[in-house]
Amino acid sequence: MSSHPLDTALKLAPSASAAGHYTGQSSPAYWNMVGPFGGTTAATLLEAVLRHPDLLGEPLSLTVNYAGAVSAGEFEVQAQPVRTNRSTQHWVITQLQKDADGQPVVCTTATAVTAARRETWSVSDAPMPQVPPPEEVPRLDLARAVEWINRYEMRPVAGVIPQQWDGSGDSSLSQLWMRDQPPRPLDFCALAAMADIFFPRVWLRRATRVPAGTVSITTYFHVGLAELAATGPGYLLGQARAQEFRNGFFDQTAQLWNQAGQLLVSTHQVVYFKE
Repeated sequence: MSSHPLDTALKLAPSASAAGHYTGQSSPAYWNMVGPFGGTTAATLLEAVLRHPDLLGEPLSLTVNYAGAVSAGEFEVQAQPVRTNRSTQHWVITQLQKDADGQPVVCTTATAVTAARRETWSVSDAPMPQVPPPEEVPRLDLARAVEWINRYEMRPVAGVIPQQWDGSGDSSLSQLWMRDQPPRPLDFCALAAMADIFFPRVWLRRATRVPAGTVSITTYFHVGLAELAATGPGYLLGQARAQEFRNGFFDQTAQLWNQAGQLLVSTHQVVYFKE
């Protein structure tokens, strides 16, 4: 029985040298323009944390800094718990690849916090927008685009990729239904990947296609394993917008809800764009 493409992309082999050291392979199934889709890179670093024998609790936050493009081939991930408290655990994660001289070079750095959650008073101040159900929204067809897009089913409600690159954009807001393709039960790694699924806000706001790439993204996880299990392979509604474009960088805030209206994650990232 074959693995899901995401599971294949996230495969890590433990190193005999130290706990939390793993090797993996970049996946052509999630290839972007100059390297893997950044969402799968984030998911891979989170996978290293979740596999660690000293793990406490479940993911609370993940910050990923993309220092340089990941190349095709083997990489190493090192995940280290630097402080463990009664309820929280703090992590430093590094991804490395060898350069042309065989020397290890840092591609990606990250920090994470995991936590042992407990039942308390809870409320949401970010209700899911009222949108048509996914079955009523046409699927986006971008089969000739970069390869990673084929790994997701996307059904845009608002803010689709411009049909004409003519500088006429006037809003950075996007809303879309999404899920893995083929469908896959939701887990923390899949959620971390989909948190970065949105195309660059500068494309939408300007209707001008310029090179762009995430510099740093922080994802906050608001649910645990029980809520993920209840979501299963269902659709998530994602919403993203920018707040400021200035001097070669812009930010993006995004939220992902399940079909029951529960907020699963919120994210914030800063993105470089080239003029």
